[in-house]
Amino acid sequence: MTTPTIWLASYPKSGNTWLRILIAALAIDETGEIDINDLPQQHGIASARAPFEQWMLVDSGLLTHDEADALRPRLFAQRFGPTADDDTEGAPPVRFVKVHDAYTLTASGEPLLAGRRAADGAVLVVRDPRDVAASLANHHGSTIDEAIAFMADPRASYSEHRTRRSPQFRQRVLSWSGHAASWLDQPDLPVHVVRYEDLQADAAAVLAGVLAFAGWSASEAQARRAAARGAFAELQRQEREKGFRETPVGMTDLFFRRGRSGGWRDELTAAQAASIETAHGAMMRRLGYEAGAAQAVG
Repeated sequence: MTTPTIWLASYPKSGNTWLRILIAALAIDETGEIDINDLPQQHGIASARAPFEQWMLVDSGLLTHDEADALRPRLFAQRFGPTADDDTEGAPPVRFVKVHDAYTLTASGEPLLAGRRAADGAVLVVRDPRDVAASLANHHGSTIDEAIAFMADPRASYSEHRTRRSPQFRQRVLSWSGHAASWLDQPDLPVHVVRYEDLQADAAAVLAGVLAFAGWSASEAQARRAAARGAFAELQRQEREKGFRETPVGMTDLFFRRGRSGGWRDELTAAQAASIETAHGAMMRRLGYEAGAAQAVG
């Protein structure tokens, strides 16, 4: 039986990790607890080098970014496509795979993520870009102004420098608006949009919607239980007590930092908020975010 694959796509710091934890919590029995550093049945991130080298039998360090990108669609089709299956005992009915890459094409015009040859759909997690900015600055160890500039850069990427080998391939994330548009406007896969703010307001309902989109039959009680186990306050508690292994080197604050919507009002200046709204107003409105609220910031 073929296991469907769903990309969990997001611009960085938009709630992807939180949603992955909620999905992982479904695999824990009624008496168990979630461990943020030992999540069951995870399929990693699409940009990881290790699976590429294992499956393709190629030393990825010998490849340029473009050469690696030319081979990555073949990898995704083999690992996640219709001919792939997850024969792990107790494997979930859907394979969710994290991805921060925008939906882009290789130099030969092929979808980097291999389109329908690799996946059945995508869940796009989005967040108010004004809240993303402060969280991204913490993630990068940068100023908020630098994070805002990164979010506006149509050529923005991760792991692109060749001076040191990253465990991940180059990820072209584009601008915040460009990233969202790349997923919303691609013709290959159906997309289900999840807003961080809705996840915060009713995690169980949002999780149930994600599972229904993916074809995973889960009860309302299961979704509620998973939401309770993966509550943001619980993630913060665990991180404070034992750390979080996905935290980037150099980050000074928590990975699960604040977890609330509208925090930009006391973290951004009026000029910073206005800059984000000017750059991304059209996409903000498309996703249901109010643009033009910068004057409310002191």
